[in-house]
Amino acid sequence: MMTATRPATTDYAAARRAMLDSQLRTSGVNEPFVLARMKEVAREDFVPETMRGAAYMDRAIALGEGRHLAAPLVQGKMLTEARPHAGDDALVVDGGSGYLAELLRPLVGSLTVQSPEEAIKGRKGGFSLIVIDGATEEIPASLAKRLRDDGRIVTGLVTRGVTRLAVGRKVGGELSFLPVADIGMPILAEFNVPKGWSF
Repeated sequence: MMTATRPATTDYAAARRAMLDSQLRTSGVNEPFVLARMKEVAREDFVPETMRGAAYMDRAIALGEGRHLAAPLVQGKMLTEARPHAGDDALVVDGGSGYLAELLRPLVGSLTVQSPEEAIKGRKGGFSLIVIDGATEEIPASLAKRLRDDGRIVTGLVTRGVTRLAVGRKVGGELSFLPVADIGMPILAEFNVPKGWSF
């Protein structure tokens, strides 16, 4: 006699521990505050129901409408490079999931979360930290103006088709970037350079 079997349930806590041990620590993400936040925040709550079982895989997850949740390693490295502290007035340009903002929330003094469109059009400035949850071809001048002098910005930069995690700092009104590591991450189309004619 055949018996019906119930589908296996995912042990998300175990998957989260495996993410820390096999994806983050082995790739040099060892900051205690990063590991603590990524252990506490349930990634499966930030993806569609049908993708919950894949929430801890080492790849980006499509959320629909061109939005993605980046791979865990991407956000672990971004959080590490952001070096958030309680004095920060931070802005997260959200890539569509809300996950990176939730990781950052208790680590800063105040947090504003905006979509790419809102971030480009926004007027409130004086942010000491801007984290863009995705890769960009350029940082719009309107967004750069919202970063205070000596403020820092963490994003992915796309140069000739290669995506690099980069950390920027604004000094004397000028924003400059230091590439940190080549890493694949979802691209935010709102920050693409307009394509012109070429011959």
